Amino acid sequence: MSAEMMWHRRFAPFFWTQALGAFNDNVFKNVLLLLVTFVAVPQRGWDAGLVNNLAAGLFILPFLLFSALGGALADAMDKRRLITALKWLELLTMLGAAWALINGAFEVLLALLFMMGTQSALFGPVKYAILPQHLGRHELVSGNAWIEMGTFLAILLGTLSSSFLLSEPSEGNWLAAICLVVVALIGLGTCWLIPSAPPVRSHKVRWQPIRESTRVMKDAWRAKRVFPALVAISLFWFLGTCYLTQLPIWTRQIVMGGETAVSLLLAAFAVGIGLGALICARLSAGRLEVGLVPIGALLIALGGFGFAMTDPLASAPQSMASLLSMPALWWMLLKLATVGVGGGLYIVPLYTLIQLRSPEDQRARMIAANNLLNAVFMIAAAVFGVLVLSVFKASLSTLFVLLALLALLIAVSVASLHPRPTMRIVIFLLVHCWYRLRLSGRRHIPAEGAALIVCNHVSFMDALVMGGASSRPLRFLMDKPIYQSPWMNWFFRIAGAIPVESERRDPKGMRRALDQISDALRNGEVVMLFPEGRLTRDGQVHEFRRGIELILKRDPVPVVPAALSGLWGSWTSRQGGRPFKGWPSRCRARVCLRFGEPLPADTSRLDLQHAVMALKEEGDLTASTAPLSPPH
Repeated sequence: MSAEMMWHRRFAPFFWTQALGAFNDNVFKNVLLLLVTFVAVPQRGWDAGLVNNLAAGLFILPFLLFSALGGALADAMDKRRLITALKWLELLTMLGAAWALINGAFEVLLALLFMMGTQSALFGPVKYAILPQHLGRHELVSGNAWIEMGTFLAILLGTLSSSFLLSEPSEGNWLAAICLVVVALIGLGTCWLIPSAPPVRSHKVRWQPIRESTRVMKDAWRAKRVFPALVAISLFWFLGTCYLTQLPIWTRQIVMGGETAVSLLLAAFAVGIGLGALICARLSAGRLEVGLVPIGALLIALGGFGFAMTDPLASAPQSMASLLSMPALWWMLLKLATVGVGGGLYIVPLYTLIQLRSPEDQRARMIAANNLLNAVFMIAAAVFGVLVLSVFKASLSTLFVLLALLALLIAVSVASLHPRPTMRIVIFLLVHCWYRLRLSGRRHIPAEGAALIVCNHVSFMDALVMGGASSRPLRFLMDKPIYQSPWMNWFFRIAGAIPVESERRDPKGMRRALDQISDALRNGEVVMLFPEGRLTRDGQVHEFRRGIELILKRDPVPVVPAALSGLWGSWTSRQGGRPFKGWPSRCRARVCLRFGEPLPADTSRLDLQHAVMALKEEGDLTASTAPLSPPH
């Protein structure tokens, strides 16, 4: 994950504007809930349950009313201007909240909660729509990871700060009031540093909540490549809302602790999400890794099952010092943090997918549709909790088991519907565990459109290393007898391999293979082949066969040369004769994979061979002498 973005004006001011806004939102919400619960209810005889549900409704309602408007505004005007206007609205809201806090005007605070929800609903679409205008395609995953990490840490700090600000009732209201206004002013200052982000289309904006929301959802439904991601994100918020809503009750019944223990559990969850976002950016290395989504959902399920099976830590309420001395508490925190890590791995690729696959002039509207769905699923989460705990009288452990089962169902469904991305990221992880892999030049693989990658053939691991390291899914050519292996055919079919039969054994086999290659290239896919046609027997690059010219004559596409170094002499190479002889003698070998600049389709096979040989010479030197560095 590149921390360099935090020093660039195109990202850092927006990051701090967003983080400060999330912090202020949560300070205000939690101060309000604490004051209503512990001051307004006793003083005025309000019904605590009614007021808390009213507060939740006042915060969620604006997302149903104004999300579509926020998407239309973000698409129709300069996003920097819109953010500045919304930060002014936040400042006015916080000035009103400061007056209400100091004067004990709880009714005004509840009304301002609706205003804050409105500001958040309008800010949501521009939050993710602005990033693709300021960041390169290869930076979006890191940018989203920073945003998610910053948001959840801001939520945590805001939640913890609210208790501290109200620790002294006589002075707390003043402290909270000053904090809200000062943070809003700082956020207003940082937003002025955000670079301009001009509108992608100009159209008249009208506030017609029902009609516009319906239109936005219809547009999202028609965006077949985006809508599943919107549903998947909303399922995350369903799970997250269930967890966050029930943690206070869980703390009282299972942990046997108080408010500090609740904060500790919230911290484990938030830190887990931040860590998951960091891991996602690291594994993605600048590319969209949809395969991380089912892995994240699986971690949510595994952590959730472990969390649900936790027995009560004590039979009576315990002090925080006593709880911290219990190993069972730390195991519980680890399980909850695992749920958070899974959430970070799950959510970042989905937001990146929406940004990349949404039409540029409808990107903010897709985010608005996402916010609408999120609000509906959050309401569904509240209803689900009431049904399980109140109507069916089930235990909290049962509720968390059901949530874990839902996460497991999501993992299996996504992996089944999109097996190739999942397989690719698993291979990537396994290859990095087995080899010390150094990558170079992946930016030369075109981000979109058809391309052909040619590489030297050193070992039986070459295809796995290439497939795991490529920034895009690859279609491989392989010998038909290997493809038809009864043990591995399922794997090759999922991977999209293209079987090739020699002309001597099947005169029509080469033509069928060429037809499949043409279909893949004309569908905008990337095809990878080893033009030597066989494994090297001496570690050198040998003559490229004429098949490469036949492919390019049929479909003139860019050709990306690549070279592998460090695999010659491995267990899967032909050094010393037959591969797979005996037991592997090397583990964590240093392997280098280099991609060169794309070459035109009319490049001769001899020139392609020389390009691969030059990359291999550079890679041999790197693999043997250069220190390892992170992939780029």
